[in-house]
Amino acid sequence: MKLVVIGLGQAGSRVADEFARLNKRALSERGVEICPGVFAVNTDAADLSGLTTIKPDYQHRILIGGRRTGGHGVGKINELGAEIAREDADKVVDALRATKRFYETDGFLLIGSAGGGTGSGSLPIMIKHVKERYADKPVYAVAILPFEHEEQNEERAVYNTAVCLKSTYSVADAVFLIDNQRYVRKDYSLRYNLNKINSLIVEPFYNLMCAGEEKKASKVGAKTVDAGDIIQTLSGWTALGWGQSRLKMQINLGSQDFRSKSAETNKGIQSMDAAIAELSTRCNPKDAGRALYIITAPAKEINMDLVKELTDWLKTLAPNAVIRNGDYPVGRTLEITLLISELSDVERVREFYNRSTELVPIIKQRQEEARVKLQSIDECGKDIPTVF
Repeated sequence: MKLVVIGLGQAGSRVADEFARLNKRALSERGVEICPGVFAVNTDAADLSGLTTIKPDYQHRILIGGRRTGGHGVGKINELGAEIAREDADKVVDALRATKRFYETDGFLLIGSAGGGTGSGSLPIMIKHVKERYADKPVYAVAILPFEHEEQNEERAVYNTAVCLKSTYSVADAVFLIDNQRYVRKDYSLRYNLNKINSLIVEPFYNLMCAGEEKKASKVGAKTVDAGDIIQTLSGWTALGWGQSRLKMQINLGSQDFRSKSAETNKGIQSMDAAIAELSTRCNPKDAGRALYIITAPAKEINMDLVKELTDWLKTLAPNAVIRNGDYPVGRTLEITLLISELSDVERVREFYNRSTELVPIIKQRQEEARVKLQSIDECGKDIPTVF
């Protein structure tokens, strides 16, 4: 599957930078291109300068709202981010046309931080404009949820997240929910944590996007998962997970040896359990309407028994889901990439909606109190002359 990737705001642009790196990795390791065009869009020039892999020209690192913000961001005010995106959307859409083999791509992936300013405000606006211009291609969103400390201490982050999620869900074909807090390593530095989190967010997309682009016969799966399967799976709220089991070199005891057979199945179940445990957001698979998994392993490790065990196990966890699966015979480990989509209920989204509903009257009350106090001060000084 080939996607045009657009990062919005600071967090979105840095995750997009990881996709550019992932594309280079796919070209060097597997000889396939999965992200022909990767773009970063921001109101802050310094953030754009901090990227390392996205091309540095103005068509790939796009500064919007320069006149309104002076290139210094919107300061978490998502309404301003949305207004700027609305004004400069054509600048982004025009840049997309510069993508090589643009019309060979299968869709768009737009990424933004739901709790920020530029990303939160511009994500739904840009999705709407891209969908209007390219109605034949699906448009997916990656919404990055705030850290725990941001939720607890920044009311604006909670409000922005609720507004962004509601707006994005109404226009995107599917919304990948990425919970930052699930990737935190508390003993590491801030820089390492953020870089690692961005890498972990992007990693599950690797096999998912490479599988359908393979051209070498030996690496094409017996049951290939390509763009058609993924497009049919992705709908509404979506979570993505990835799990891995290392394969040990074993003495060949014969194809009938029960220990070898049991070990193969156990490795697959372990990887599936890891993928479910590491889903990008907290959710219940029973609420899923669609699911897809890919087994990535050496060809000799993938057999019918393994596929049956994994499908039965996933069907037990997600009884209401239409399940698609496939294999991808590459690598030296056994990996499972799992998509859980069309979720009818997501606890995290419900939390943000409830908290934001409570916050709106409080924020309005504070604004009104501030206005009254300022008016009172003005009244006290109405008889004092000025120098103007």
